[in-house]
Amino acid sequence: MRAAMVGGAGYYAGKKIQEGREADADRDARLDEVETQQAAAPAAGGMSNDMIDQLGKLGQLHEQGVLTDDEFAAQKQKLLEST
Repeated sequence: MRAAMVGGAGYYAGKKIQEGREADADRDARLDEVETQQAAAPAAGGMSNDMIDQLGKLGQLHEQGVLTDDEFAAQKQKLLEST
């Protein structure tokens, strides 16, 4: 009888460990999928990395005084409308 109890407890413990491993594997797979989707999605609310770079360059030109406030605003608006 004692052997059956020990065996049953061992079986139950092994089963719980395996369920935990399967849950970990499922969670890891879902996280990998989400990370892949996020990497493929456009950055900053629909803006591409190229557009973000262009806006940064416009900002630098504005700070350096190459573009006036009006020129900067017009160029920025053109970029944002091109999405």
